[in-house]
Amino acid sequence: MVPIDQVQLSFNPQTLTVLNAVLGLVMFGVALELKVDDFRLALKTPKALALGLVGHHLLFPAMTYVLVSVLHPLPSIGLGMILVSSCPAGHISNFLVHHARGNTALSVSVSALSTAVAVVMTPLNFAFWGSLHPITSGLMKQVAMSPWEMLEVIVLLLAVPLLAGMWVARRFPAFAQRVRRPMKWFSLLVLAAFIVGALAANFKYFLAYINLVLLVVFIHNLLALATGYSLSAALGLPERDRRAITFEMGIQNSGLGLILIFNFFNGLGGMAIVTAWWGIWHIIAGMTLATFWRRRDPGAVPAAAAAGKGAP
Repeated sequence: MVPIDQVQLSFNPQTLTVLNAVLGLVMFGVALELKVDDFRLALKTPKALALGLVGHHLLFPAMTYVLVSVLHPLPSIGLGMILVSSCPAGHISNFLVHHARGNTALSVSVSALSTAVAVVMTPLNFAFWGSLHPITSGLMKQVAMSPWEMLEVIVLLLAVPLLAGMWVARRFPAFAQRVRRPMKWFSLLVLAAFIVGALAANFKYFLAYINLVLLVVFIHNLLALATGYSLSAALGLPERDRRAITFEMGIQNSGLGLILIFNFFNGLGGMAIVTAWWGIWHIIAGMTLATFWRRRDPGAVPAAAAAGKGAP
């Protein structure tokens, strides 16, 4: 079996172009549901909004730095973990919050602001934590990645579709209303189909190296979900807000992570495999938790009692 970093996943330039288009489509579909009022609404719950943004873009990358030190994975896997933690919230988080009977409006607001902030924070977080950690700094030096080049990619993949979708929703509200729900489901299905197709095309690699990433991703994702809920409970947020913050911290835009890996790291095997597995696992874990919560009325959980329980 070849070393993991010599593995080249089946992602040729045409596949990468398709992934770029899929990510843009998903972002455009999400943006059709956003309005300026969503941001105003978020400002009415500043504590929850601040927790979602700080937890996602500051706390989680710092926690990942510590986790890499504790688990001591291969350098490329550690760097992949840092990249995943630097990405904005995944686009399925809003769907999962809605399914879990959480505060969907808060989730949409945090996702929108997280994506907007990620245009700057993703390249800066990745460059800072990746270069700082002794396990991963060697790979950063070899690639000499420029955070400004990454910024350019993120602007094209996230900011442009986001602004375009919001403009369409504002300029043609009737059209946006008609296509909003079909577009959301279509984009999510296309994304899911792409992930399944990519997994099938690289299945032999996942079988060969799953032992190196399975536990790492499980712990990493569980830490994000548990921290989101625990901090929300500690701040005394209502149960519906806690569910929203939990998914906003625990669902990452791993599709963006894969694009960055193939653009800047030539598809480095360890980074690509851990990021691709993240994209699969967080859907499994998210749907499991959302289905569990859906059966529990958030209004039936007293604030004081829930705060005492901590993370789910």
